[in-house]
Amino acid sequence: MRLLRIGQKGREKPGLLDKDGKIRDISSHVKDLNPDYLNFETISKLQNADLSTLPELSPNDRIGSCITKPGKFVAIGLNYSDHAAETGAEVPSEPITFMKATSSINGPNDDIEIVSGSKKLDWEVELGIVIGKETKHISESQAQDHILGYCLVNDISEREWQIEKMGQWVKGKSHDTYGPIGPYLVTKDEITDVNNLKMSLDVNGTRMQTGNTSTMIFNVDIIVSYLSKFMSLQAGDIITTGTPPGVGMGMKPQQFLKAGDTMKLSIENLGEQNSKVVAL
Repeated sequence: MRLLRIGQKGREKPGLLDKDGKIRDISSHVKDLNPDYLNFETISKLQNADLSTLPELSPNDRIGSCITKPGKFVAIGLNYSDHAAETGAEVPSEPITFMKATSSINGPNDDIEIVSGSKKLDWEVELGIVIGKETKHISESQAQDHILGYCLVNDISEREWQIEKMGQWVKGKSHDTYGPIGPYLVTKDEITDVNNLKMSLDVNGTRMQTGNTSTMIFNVDIIVSYLSKFMSLQAGDIITTGTPPGVGMGMKPQQFLKAGDTMKLSIENLGEQNSKVVAL
């Protein structure tokens, strides 16, 4: 099942991509794709509904973030050994955890803001995990029972703010528009092997990142179990799981985003994002 949100910002309607490629308006069943509805009961309800009778939403309208108002937006850093190497960091012995502000969440094709004084704006194509029920102190073998689905994430990062300023990584990860997610929330039954998905990101038509989730240091089950030991996770929470090599910070010389740049990123079976950097 591929769930998405269609419409102007703040006025999106929840939709579902049916087997014929039509976007069905599911607002008669689900008010929105938020923590109140992002659970296994909702998925079961939709699977048993006659969706062919529901009105269509226009495929030409804006696609919003596939989730709105999550309780948490958790992130894992340096989760690909080759990415750790390109940044000069040691391969972590356990998942490096930080947060992105939920206010950073953006539509998959919305503009990315670059503000005055921002010098090192960077890109990161990542696999996002969506939690489907209360998750606390679970084992790795229980993780799949708590994962609702997956989505595409661009973990936009301002490297000067993240690394060179005082404080924690969250500061460089949380500006408005730094968290594009979607286009789809894809339920886990649609993914044959989440640990073998091709990933890519282009800037201005040039391939920067090519990777595969098979090279993650910590897979999705490890990540969900690990986080559940330190914080409870609730339905609708998002966990973004790290990026493969090819970020601007790791290049020699380093390369960063500027106003007018475009990004295209995709993960196999999760869709594609297309965004433009604009000066704020």
